[in-house]
Amino acid sequence: MTSAASDEPALKFDELQKLLRRGRSEVFDWLPSDTFTTGLAGTLAAMANSQGGLILIGIENSGTKISGISDSVDVIDGVLQLALSIQPVLIIPMPQAAQLQDKTVVIVQIPAGMPHVYALDGRYLYREGGANAPLNPRDLRRLLLERGEFSFETAVTPSAELDDLDWEKVGTYVSSLGVKSSPEQTLLRRGCLTQSNDKMRPTNAGILLFGKDSQRFVRGAEITAVRFAGVTMSDTFSRQDIIGTLPDQIRRAETFLVDHLRKDVALQHTMERKERYEYPMEAARELVVNAVAHRDYSISGDGIRLFIFKDHLEVSSPGGLPGPVTIANIKDERFSRNPVIVQVLSDMGFIERLGYGVDRVIELMRQQSLRAPEFRETSGGFRVVLYNDDQPTVKELIGSPVASELVVELSGEYEGLPVNPRQEAALAYLREPSNARITNSELQRLFPEVHAETIRRDLADLVTKNILSKMGEKRGSYYVMKKPETQTELQAD
Repeated sequence: MTSAASDEPALKFDELQKLLRRGRSEVFDWLPSDTFTTGLAGTLAAMANSQGGLILIGIENSGTKISGISDSVDVIDGVLQLALSIQPVLIIPMPQAAQLQDKTVVIVQIPAGMPHVYALDGRYLYREGGANAPLNPRDLRRLLLERGEFSFETAVTPSAELDDLDWEKVGTYVSSLGVKSSPEQTLLRRGCLTQSNDKMRPTNAGILLFGKDSQRFVRGAEITAVRFAGVTMSDTFSRQDIIGTLPDQIRRAETFLVDHLRKDVALQHTMERKERYEYPMEAARELVVNAVAHRDYSISGDGIRLFIFKDHLEVSSPGGLPGPVTIANIKDERFSRNPVIVQVLSDMGFIERLGYGVDRVIELMRQQSLRAPEFRETSGGFRVVLYNDDQPTVKELIGSPVASELVVELSGEYEGLPVNPRQEAALAYLREPSNARITNSELQRLFPEVHAETIRRDLADLVTKNILSKMGEKRGSYYVMKKPETQTELQAD
């Protein structure tokens, strides 16, 4: 969804009316069109230092009369100019014009989870009720600690000049916004340029988004896309190193997904044949876009990895989760490490500015009857894993690190019996038609880090539980399913 001024307003008429009836609050305010420049900058900074919010321009102070505005383009230009006066520069979605009682108003959104503490003329404000108030020293210190991350994207790129930007791409972007300002002024307002002593220089975000040779300045700003033949990285099937500007990388990664994801044919209720990918294409695409938008570009030399295996897909990105975001709250918490990159990609139509897309990915997987995605923090990075419905055999997983994640669900008289992951793997192994028995050494190969005595006790416990029978003695012993009718279903966890 693009955030240009001509887009569909974020809120409908009845929603705006409800907000006005409720009155001013921490997350909602309004200003008249003739005096909006007086108080808007302070409200922008205050909401950015709080929970974000929404501002309507073209409403009388009483909130009961809609005066409207005569030129929405001029007002939008004025809003962006005021955002530029805040320190650091406040990057917000493009304001939108909307109709309210046959009058034109402008909607200004300030996203929640902004990464900096914002000042106006040296003052730090926040929202208290329906008004702006100065932050006291204690709350200011707390906010500085919470949002104290260094901003790599807004730092000036060493040795980069304006000629290092692709101005044809810049022109296409600026034209799509429908603003009156020059390309240079637009990039300045968007945080892609910075100005000092009347000289403009590209920021890291500007180089990443519009650079002629982005990787010359930001090492590791690339995507390594690989399709593996099996369930591990033992054999490379196809590899592509994707470079260029961030928008170009997203497009090329999408092409890689289209070329390398398997397709199948599903019969609809109407018996119509419908072709679909092994994962919802929009879910896979969303993961790539999120990784490009939210990764830590200050980690030099390490790029995004898009790995497609026989049974799962992984998207890994450098840098842990930003700010207060954790695995536990990732669906609800909002914090943007790269607000400039996120906003420009949103302007271009790649992402929804106010979200991370996590809920959407989960829902898309559910709609295709696939298990929910897994979110993992790794050493120095973050990974999301999608699983298809083509689960590997246990033999394929021997020696694989994912073997310990197998889960078996027992049905019938064995349903609900407590079994550990190693026992689950043993039962999954025996479920396969080609495996009539399992030995201690075979299970040991699945879990090489586990002591042999622990493996022996695991299998003996399944005998005690009346699930397996032990055949033979000592080195010649092996285990079989005690009841042929026992059913197990293998799935991944």
